[in-house]
Amino acid sequence: MAESGIELLSVIHLVGVAVFAVSGALAAARKGMDLFGVVVIATVTAIGGGTLRDLLLARHPVFWITDTSHLVVGFTAALLTVAYARRRRPPANALAIADAVGLGFFVVAGAEITLKLGHPGIIVVLMGTMTGVVGGVIRDVLSAEIPFIFRKGEIYATAAIAGASIYILLVWSGGSDLVASAGGIVTIVGLRLAAIKWKFRLPIIHIRPERPAPSDELRDPADS
Repeated sequence: MAESGIELLSVIHLVGVAVFAVSGALAAARKGMDLFGVVVIATVTAIGGGTLRDLLLARHPVFWITDTSHLVVGFTAALLTVAYARRRRPPANALAIADAVGLGFFVVAGAEITLKLGHPGIIVVLMGTMTGVVGGVIRDVLSAEIPFIFRKGEIYATAAIAGASIYILLVWSGGSDLVASAGGIVTIVGLRLAAIKWKFRLPIIHIRPERPAPSDELRDPADS
């Protein structure tokens, strides 16, 4: 049973690497980067979040050094994306969809790794969320775009937190690794795709600017 759990975690992590590499390659290609630039952006997108997670959790060496198949999968996904994009134009929302799928798989992988290390629930949710969002932030910054997580009202980190929370609740309720992982992934991907399709947004908080004091309104500018 333990071995099957480890195999499931490996599959989830590899799928997350592959899909995030696709999103990184698409972002770089849209900016007109050369092949080297595309592969670099794809790779840092695929391993960025997991690397930061492992460093914070003191998991040494980090996952892609321990198991280089993650690098192979990332490189392969990037090259296949380039080959496809040169023959056919990817759909307009392909990047957002790939990012949504990658977010789901990576958040759950990060949450599962953190939980297996014995950390409390809040750390599991935080590390899962961090694993999912950091790669996309690096990708968007290097591509000179505003990261999804910083766009006004974007349901992104919120979806990651919700999915990580569903995952750990299912585990605590006695659900199997497969059920818990599936529940977390479906929650995240479903929320992101719904937000993309129907333009769901979080409410924006506006604070009214302070009115100047009466003395400031009557003051002669020449006196300052």
